[in-house]
Amino acid sequence: MALAGLSAVFLFEMLDNSILTVALPTVGRELHASTVALQWVTGAYGVVFGGLMLGFGAVADRFGRRRVMLVGLVLLGLASLATAFVGSAAQLIAVRAVTGAAAAMTTPGSIALAIRLFDADGLRVRALNLITTVGLVGLAVGPTAGGLLLAVAPWQVLLLVNVPIAALAFVGIRRGVAADDPAELHRDPVDVPGALLGTAAIVFALVTPTLFVHEGGGSWAPWTATLATGAAAALFVVRERTTRHPLLDLRLVARPLVSAGLAYKAAAGLAVAGLGYLVTLQLQLDWGWSPALASIGMLPQVVVLIASGSLANRFVERVGLDRAAWISAAAVVAALAVYGLFGRLGYVWVALALVLVAAGLRVVGVVAGLNVIRGLPANRTSIGAALVDTASQVTSGAGIALTGTVLAAMFTGDLASRWNAHQTAQFRDAVTVAGLGLTAIAAALVGWAMLRMRTVTREPVAAH
Repeated sequence: MALAGLSAVFLFEMLDNSILTVALPTVGRELHASTVALQWVTGAYGVVFGGLMLGFGAVADRFGRRRVMLVGLVLLGLASLATAFVGSAAQLIAVRAVTGAAAAMTTPGSIALAIRLFDADGLRVRALNLITTVGLVGLAVGPTAGGLLLAVAPWQVLLLVNVPIAALAFVGIRRGVAADDPAELHRDPVDVPGALLGTAAIVFALVTPTLFVHEGGGSWAPWTATLATGAAAALFVVRERTTRHPLLDLRLVARPLVSAGLAYKAAAGLAVAGLGYLVTLQLQLDWGWSPALASIGMLPQVVVLIASGSLANRFVERVGLDRAAWISAAAVVAALAVYGLFGRLGYVWVALALVLVAAGLRVVGVVAGLNVIRGLPANRTSIGAALVDTASQVTSGAGIALTGTVLAAMFTGDLASRWNAHQTAQFRDAVTVAGLGLTAIAAALVGWAMLRMRTVTREPVAAH
């Protein structure tokens, strides 16, 4: 019952934006939405979700992970029901923002509560793999299911699907997960200034990639947002180091298991977002594939993500958590290297890169999150889970920002127009540079994480 509820939470996270994306043209026509408005129909959810995760993670550690998740699921159900009454793009954006807030209350807690169900690391890995598999199925079938529903029903039905998912999650968690143990919570005051600064830093970090992609590296807007991100992050660090009751105790983040797990997760987020963005552009704009054929071209990644759940369990059991983390992270780096060096030579190399990144992500996504939680005290697991999701969100945005900036710098003209031979060569050079740039950054993160993991056996944190 508990795992069904927690799986439904992750199903929502994966299904929500993927099923909505296919309806954006219909939404634009019916609500008379501009291109910018349509962008924020999906962007409002991601920005609010990413921005509020740390704050709600801290609240959950103080007032109860189960309690905060149940409140978030009620909010999710109400926001989804409100979709039926939307009459303008602005109203839909507002609903999506509220949905993002509900997701920030529920998603980080799914890791914390799943780990709380079991004491043995092996069972925890199996539980997280099960939850992840359900979510990945949603990610895979979302566009297809959305397209079929649009043929027989209005677009609002796509978001109303969240209502029964939220109800299933509420019942499963309400009945299957024990009430929060007061001994596993803490009563420090909530660091409101720290929460505001952290939220501002994450929101700016998530908005900046969009500005780089749409405004280009020559515009003032993305660079201003970059400076704002750095300033908010610096002020957040200063606040957390000096206040008596920080939102996020940076000494905990510095622990080897925690920092290494976050670095592994960051490398995976960077790779998946950057590779997905580059491959999508390459298949459709460079090679001239139709959207339908391009979606088929991405199938190797989807198939491996869904089909490798049981293999991932056996792999972790055979080599152990620590070795599984660095081997799977190395596979992600190898995927980027293969694509950067050989992706322009033909689809076989692209497919190999997609398979490698999917195989690596399938393991590192679970193990990195579990290592972060293992490295934290029991009363900080929600903020730890929020950190894992935040690292993935922010570095995914960074991956798109890097690739978009390289393309803007090296490609002359409009990407969507018909290219001449010179522009084709520019695009292929830009793909190589961006791919190898992502490889270098991901490799540095993985290498640093491996060095941090060498100190784990000498640290008392390994006992948590």
